[in-house]
Amino acid sequence: MSSSAMALRTRLFGAILRRTATPVEQARDFPALRAERLRVQGTRLGTMIFGRTDPAASVEQITVGTGLRALVHRPKDAIGPLPCVVNFHGGGWVQGNPEQSAWLASRVAVRNRVAVISPAYRLAPEHPFPAGLDDCHDALAWIVEHADELGITPERVAVMGDSAGGNIAAVLALLARDEGGPQLRAQVLIYPSVEMYERWPSEDRHAEAPVLTSANMRGYARLYLGEQYGTEDFRASPIRAASHAGLPKTLIVTAAADPLLDNGARYRDALAADGVPVRYVEHDGAIHGFMSLPGVVPVAREALDDIVEFLGEAL
Repeated sequence: MSSSAMALRTRLFGAILRRTATPVEQARDFPALRAERLRVQGTRLGTMIFGRTDPAASVEQITVGTGLRALVHRPKDAIGPLPCVVNFHGGGWVQGNPEQSAWLASRVAVRNRVAVISPAYRLAPEHPFPAGLDDCHDALAWIVEHADELGITPERVAVMGDSAGGNIAAVLALLARDEGGPQLRAQVLIYPSVEMYERWPSEDRHAEAPVLTSANMRGYARLYLGEQYGTEDFRASPIRAASHAGLPKTLIVTAAADPLLDNGARYRDALAADGVPVRYVEHDGAIHGFMSLPGVVPVAREALDDIVEFLGEAL
């Protein structure tokens, strides 16, 4: 993608990150980094970058069956049970929080007339694979089991996630298929990581891209998998599942200037080869993480339209 296709504010943001970012494997105090990230998100500058919650959405914090918290966004004027989107945040399985998804989650809630539930999950390196995945698996099951008290319709549930959260959403769709439930209507995978080890061409083209570099891709994978680095378990690399047949209809959203671009494109091909209805959209002018950065990546609004349209049909 040429630099002219990228908004000036996106290029400036990328330049700042290149000067200030620390390689993830050089980090030492992850709890402090996470706390600082959450603090920055709540500042005036943070809300300009990460976006604000849709004013037509209510926000509630609940505790799910894992004992961890989750944020629930729904239309303020909602009456009666709603369809549900269970959304998993990104951050390389090492950082991130449900709040960083609030711009997207609240707008999906309002425009699709659904409840969007974004659970927290344990993070590496303190809690390596599959701890965070297990939390999300348990959270999804608990949400469906407690549909009545949550005001949702258990037959109309989708999963959604970005980056590492896209990995988790993809794995949960496979597990739901294999375990006979919950029955999912759809999955929305936003620049997902679906392969832990293979190096595909987009990683070389965008090795020093803003937000996510090739080095950090590799660092996140090693921190997440810990002593299990090298495993071929599809729960780490969902593209390695023996079959993708029987998965729900899928939307894959990718960013043109993202080392993970080929992860999304190749997962599209794997799903299509096994007969899964899949819609794929690659956004020019977009960098990794752009759905959490609407203030610096204007194309996030176009991608939001794609997601809303897809979920409107699926749910």
